[in-house]
Amino acid sequence: MIQDSALLNATLAHLRALVAFDTRNPPRAIGTGGIFDYLRAQLAGFHVEVTDHGAGSVSLLAARGKPGLLFNVHLDTVPDSKQWSASPFELRVSGDRAIGLGACDIKGAAAAVLAAAGASAGDMALLFTTDEEGADPRCVRTFLDAAENRVDGPRPPVPAFATVIVAEPTDCKAVLAHRGIQSVRARFEGRAGHASRKQEADDSALHQAVRWSAAALDFAEARSAENFGGLRGMRFNLGRIEGGIKANMIAPEAELRFGMRPLPAADMDGLLAQLRELTHPGPAEFAETFRGPPLPADCATAGSRLQESYALAESLGIPVGEAVDFWTEAALFSKAGCKALVYGPGDIAQAHSADEWVALDDLEHAARTYLRITERPA
Repeated sequence: MIQDSALLNATLAHLRALVAFDTRNPPRAIGTGGIFDYLRAQLAGFHVEVTDHGAGSVSLLAARGKPGLLFNVHLDTVPDSKQWSASPFELRVSGDRAIGLGACDIKGAAAAVLAAAGASAGDMALLFTTDEEGADPRCVRTFLDAAENRVDGPRPPVPAFATVIVAEPTDCKAVLAHRGIQSVRARFEGRAGHASRKQEADDSALHQAVRWSAAALDFAEARSAENFGGLRGMRFNLGRIEGGIKANMIAPEAELRFGMRPLPAADMDGLLAQLRELTHPGPAEFAETFRGPPLPADCATAGSRLQESYALAESLGIPVGEAVDFWTEAALFSKAGCKALVYGPGDIAQAHSADEWVALDDLEHAARTYLRITERPA
């Protein structure tokens, strides 16, 4: 049963305001005003820096006191769909849930963090970003890349944030491990000709692509017994195959796009090398277009770092949940050497859905957890 509380009411008030801002990604038409003006107004007593990274990627770093822990929340959402039953930009509270675009993923956490900041005078650091949903996490990467060069000023230096809590929908449990993600483009070359003649193995680019695809599916299936922290196997998906001209012509070229999500302990470079050599002839070009490391990020020390994360969650009083298949920017912080875990209100099953919602119980629980962490002794 939801109890009326000042902290929950403050969280809902913030969430109502945050949902009203259009931060869909794409198109990621986000500037330094709008939602960031609202955040500035709520963060009295914080030193605030807003950075425009271009292409709608904007970040806000706020610090009060000398915190060693950083809360990270992304403010961008996926686009809405025609299946919404009402405006996605107007928060509706119905029964035990709050409904609105981004309420679950992950403006609910942003609202809860703001409520905790307003209810406490403790040391606190917040990093809000707007590009997580677009496979272009330049906000976090720029923040981490600039760490060694940004040690002056009234806020703590970036290296002081040895611990990071990244907000994503985790049912208010600490997620300590998740898969990496790799997107790849492969191009095949053949020789155009009449389809009535007998073909050699390297004549048709489309035949090459199909043979490679079958071998890649078998490659992924052969790893189904591998496991790490409750995750099993490698996720593999052929997303797009195109090429050729018409049915009676041998295809001179073809291209395919695929994605995979390896386990945290996997050698991502080694997997790519093996995939490229699966068939002969192989791809003429084989280019990784996006990589997100797993959590923990270092495959060589994944086991020991997972134990460190367990100890961190225990010290923060956050129950530990299962490892997850979806990717988060906690992996970027982990790769930079931070102790990182994922925590936030909401269930991933509601993320990216029409009439997206987050439970009021989760919002209040998360706000109280953020507040407790902020007020704990250093």
